[in-house]
Parts: sequence; C-alpha cells; structure tokens
Amino acid sequence: MNVILKDNPNYPELLKLIRDAPKQLYFKGNWYNEIFENCLAVVGSRRMTSYGKQMIERLIGEIAFSGITIVSGFMYGVDATSHKAAVRVGGRTIAVMPCGINIISPEYQKDLYQEILDNNGLIISEYEKDLMPALWTYPRRNRIVAGLAKAVLIVEAGPKSGSLITANYAKKFKRKLFALPGPVTSEVSKGTLQLIKEGAEMVTSAKDILDYYHKGSENKLFSSSPLLAPSGLASPKPHDSKSSFSSPSSNLIHSHNPALSLEREILNELQREPLEIDVLSRNLKIPTAKLGSMLSLLQLKGIITKNGNKYKFEN
Repeated sequence: MNVILKDNPNYPELLKLIRDAPKQLYFKGNWYNEIFENCLAVVGSRRMTSYGKQMIERLIGEIAFSGITIVSGFMYGVDATSHKAAVRVGGRTIAVMPCGINIISPEYQKDLYQEILDNNGLIISEYEKDLMPALWTYPRRNRIVAGLAKAVLIVEAGPKSGSLITANYAKKFKRKLFALPGPVTSEVSKGTLQLIKEGAEMVTSAKDILDYYHKGSENKLFSSSPLLAPSGLASPKPHDSKSSFSSPSSNLIHSHNPALSLEREILNELQREPLEIDVLSRNLKIPTAKLGSMLSLLQLKGIITKNGNKYKFEN
C-alpha cells in the first residue's frame, strides 16, 4: 500500500501547515512533488445546474491547461465535472476521497477514477483499506481539499452546502477564496453570493484566477519540468490575455511542437470552410479521438467555435 507520512520530506508543504494535517496520506498514482506546487481546489453543489457545468468547463479547462493542478472531492456534480474538465485538456487533477483508499465512491465513477490516474493525476485519502464514507468523513475530507490548495473556488453552493465548509477551511487556513456569481433566483447561488458579500473574490473568467497564481510567482508556476506540462502538450507559458487565447498566428506559426503543429493543420483546414470532425479526420488522417481533444482546446482558446456538428474558425 502506498503511503506518505507527515514527517516525509515529500509530504505536501501547504497541507503540512494546517493545524490538523493528516498523519499519513494513502495514494494511488505517481507521487511527485511538482503536482502539489500550484493547486486550485474547486468544489460546489452536487445538484449542479447547466450553468454551473458550462462555467466549470469554460474556466477549469483553461486553468488546468495553464499548468495548475485541480483538486476536488470526486463527488458527482461540481467535483466530478471539475476533474473531467482537467482531464479533458490533458491537465492534472487530485481526487481527495472521503473513504478508504481501496474504495471508489461513488462506485459508478470508475471510468473517471481511471482517467485521473491515466493522466498523471493522484487519488489520495487519509484512510487506509476499505473504510466506507460516512457523514463525518466528508468534512474531514474537505479540510484536505482546502489544505492542499493556494486558492479555493466555490462554483455553486446552497445556503447550507457542504461546500461552505470547504470555504470556511480556506478562510481558516488563510487561502485565497474565489466564488462564481450566479442568478439570485437560484438556490445553489445563495451560498456563493453570500461568500462574495463577505469578501470572496468574484470570478467571471479564468484570467481572474490565473492572475492570482501568476502574481509574484511566474518563475515557479510555469516550470520547464515536463512533469508540469499536460500530457502530450507543450509546457504551458504564463497567461497573457493579449496573445495566449486570442491570436492563433502569434502562438502557432513559429513552434515545432507536435501539438501546436497539429493545431496549425486544423486551423488551415477550418480557415477554408467549417467542417465536421469526421471530415477533418479524413483530411488530416488523424483519429477522431485525438482530434476531439485538440478541438476542445481550440474552443477554450476562443480560436474556433462549434455550430451544430461543424467546427468554424473565428477570425
């Protein structure tokens, strides 16, 4: 069984600072220190709305692609969608379980569990073996989620949501607290709107969060280490709203990176006319599975859009 004790030098530094840090962490996956250097915790309602899902996919994809590790609690709703958004762009994510390390909870998320491990992510728990989740293990899990991260993002939360427990831990641990605004008529926006009233920073774009991580830490956040680069992609560079996600020509033309070369080929095709993924696959002789992930990244960057079944280059 893989375990890291609190006195081990590889134990996460930020987590060690909290008063009630776990004495040990059991884990599955490849443990390496860089995955803990810049973590963002993302939590929210299990009763996620379509608005919440859309915003997670828009925000977290870009943040994870920038090299930040997404930490969440693996539950259905906001947690699971955040993990998926990170995995979808080849980013890394850490799932903190409320149960023994041998248990997958909820069990029907086995595929997501494996995808996290396959994408150089981690599954961790302070509990060994087969301890089942209980009411008391969830708030205990939440303190680890907040303790691992430099900042916590609350996406959707009702007035009595468990996500507010994580928000309170963030305040207690003196971590940056972000909250996503939502409709005042929505029950799952009441908690986040209250957090904003109390001083949490309102998030309307990924840049709000990326700017916080960049501030004073440009040299640490985007290391040249291959461990910090999402699988199969170039090592990310500091976010620049004027170039990174707006102008394809400034990013793509001079690069010899295979992923960026593929982006160029896709854009060359779409500049001529909107195309379906199957047509792109035939034209470029590239499997649709590989194309799908790259098209998603280009959508996140705002370089292309999807209308019906066709992808279109945005001038």
